[in-house]
Amino acid sequence: QVLLAESGGGLVQAGGSLRLSCAASGRSFSSDTMAWFRQPAGKEREFVAAVSSAAGITRYGDSVKGRFTISRDNARNTWYLQMNSLKPEDTAVYHCAAGPISRSSYYSESRRYNYWGQGTQVTVSS
Repeated sequence: QVLLAESGGGLVQAGGSLRLSCAASGRSFSSDTMAWFRQPAGKEREFVAAVSSAAGITRYGDSVKGRFTISRDNARNTWYLQMNSLKPEDTAVYHCAAGPISRSSYYSESRRYNYWGQGTQVTVSS
């Protein structure tokens, strides 16, 4: 059984930092694109960041560029999202995702990801 498990969410003040982790089990994801999406309460799911299988290509949503960094550790079958300079508008449930996506122009399309985690809540207070 393939599972993606997020951790690291919580409550933080504006300007603070959090590091999310997504640990995968059940199979190797070393050949897949790994990503983070988020969904604020009552709103649509939003692309946050993605990293290619060899970690050579990264993509970010406009709202997080320069503040968030995605990385991966294929040996641990884990990927991360370092979030700095957090803002109240970053408050959301953050989901990790993985899928065999060959073109970086597709990274922001949630329908291309086959595997999803349950999500972890990030709340940023003002």
